Amino acid sequence: MSATSMRTHQCGELRAEHVGQTVTLTGWVATRREHGEKLAFVDLRDHSGVTQCVVDNTVDVRAEYVLQVTGVVAARPDENVNTKLPTGAIEIQQCSVVILNAAEPPPFPISERADNVAENTRLQYRYLDIRRERMQKNLRIRAAVNSAIRSAMEAQGFVEVETPMLVPSTPEGAREFIVPSRQQPGSFYALPQSPQLFKQLLMVAGVDRYYQIARCLRDEDLRADRQYEFMQLDAEMSFVEQDDVHTAIGNAVIAAARAAGHETGEIVKMTWHEAMNRFGVDKPDLRFGMELTELTDVFSATEFKAFAGAACIKGINAGGKAEEYGRNKLDGLTDRAKKMGAKGLVWLKVAADGTFESPVAKFLSEAEAAAVRERLSAQPGDLILIVADEWSTTCEVLGQLRNDLGRPPVFEGPYRYLWVVDFPMFVGVDEASGRPKPGHHPFTQPHPEDVHLLESDPMNVRSQAYDLVLNGWELGSGSIRIHQPELQARIFDLLGIDEEEQQRKFGFFLNPFRYGAPPHGGFAFGIDRLVAILAGEENIREVIAFPKTQSGADPMTNAPTPVSAKQLDELGIRVLPPKS
Repeated sequence: MSATSMRTHQCGELRAEHVGQTVTLTGWVATRREHGEKLAFVDLRDHSGVTQCVVDNTVDVRAEYVLQVTGVVAARPDENVNTKLPTGAIEIQQCSVVILNAAEPPPFPISERADNVAENTRLQYRYLDIRRERMQKNLRIRAAVNSAIRSAMEAQGFVEVETPMLVPSTPEGAREFIVPSRQQPGSFYALPQSPQLFKQLLMVAGVDRYYQIARCLRDEDLRADRQYEFMQLDAEMSFVEQDDVHTAIGNAVIAAARAAGHETGEIVKMTWHEAMNRFGVDKPDLRFGMELTELTDVFSATEFKAFAGAACIKGINAGGKAEEYGRNKLDGLTDRAKKMGAKGLVWLKVAADGTFESPVAKFLSEAEAAAVRERLSAQPGDLILIVADEWSTTCEVLGQLRNDLGRPPVFEGPYRYLWVVDFPMFVGVDEASGRPKPGHHPFTQPHPEDVHLLESDPMNVRSQAYDLVLNGWELGSGSIRIHQPELQARIFDLLGIDEEEQQRKFGFFLNPFRYGAPPHGGFAFGIDRLVAILAGEENIREVIAFPKTQSGADPMTNAPTPVSAKQLDELGIRVLPPKS
């Protein structure tokens, strides 16, 4: 019960056991229906639900009026029970009504029918949109998740520390929001993309286990799973190895899922190389099969020119889709494969007699066709897709096609969590400098077994970086950090960052490490993404109270807006005309 001086119950609390009690409810008018000449039914709504109130027909109330209703709880006649509502067995009779506030007609219905309203309109009137059951549910799931995360982290000895929102610009500043300093004209703060540097300094400071539900900002193009502002669980731990970080974060994630009403099994672990080899992506969705199958050896002596001499040949079985995919759709798949970098795509439909129907079937020997059928467990009606190319291209193209053909919506159960570990330390070579490019940030610890390869074979060095994936959606990433100055210097040398540049860009961060930095590692995952999945939403905007549109605008406040010439003068800023 949530009694206050203005109400005895919330609208969704009353049940048959309350019959005979005098109660007072407050809320908004969801609907008003005439009931004969003297009475009317008013459905009164708050965040907890709806209760039907029987009022005098002379009471002039309309949709979204704010009311206080006092009356007696009565059982509805059996024929009038509304089984769709938790309060459907009762109603409030003998009602006295106080109009706390009148309301203009809303621009759209405050019901689930508002899902058909244009998003810009919903966001323009977000304060009305949030009244809907769906949004109320999502925001309360979010609150429960945050609470569960805090409890789980504190139970494991983590200390919540707030880090600054005005920070120095970093070398990756192109993605930062910049804030001008009024007192130091020409100098700027940045808004934090993450608390990364500060949380590592907290380890140097001996905090041992830090966490924060941190607000971060990144000036990137928006999409369904990205906003300028986002919330993440940020954590760092001293005297740990990867497994320790995985356990601590895993406990928080499972607690969050349970708080949202979901159970989850064990969080499995897989190397980056295995993920790419089996699924073609570094964030695989484990809810469905269609794994990439190795076929290189099958075609080692092939006379089929498209396969002859290929470094890697793999296939997937899109089970039962042969009839669904006619020639136009298959041509579309081929075009998509080529746009992703493949030389082509071979498709094979499995006929009723087990033979392959395809323009290229005649180029396969009987032994090759038999091996493909066996490896891919091909059955009549299946569609086989094969790519022959370099290992990375073959895996990536088939991985995307696998997702295109088989992946269910991200929020559909079961919830399958996965740690992806041992990412490459470096990803490619910078064309201008000829130096390797870091796969993670330059403070990531290389795998201890690969340190000796740093100078001689850097592209085969594994890092101690790891991602947490849920249903094919990356929740977040982390790593074990470099804490030894000598090893950090080797990494900087590989990247072509000399001592002067190190001090200029990272001096405030690196200098404290001279005073005894412990081995440490950490992680951060996006709370918006996690809550969206747990709430059954594909777009994180549906679990954020006041999000931006995909163009970065806020239709409710009209942000971003110009500022006055006086403000610009105080900050020493001149606005240039837009580039034509």
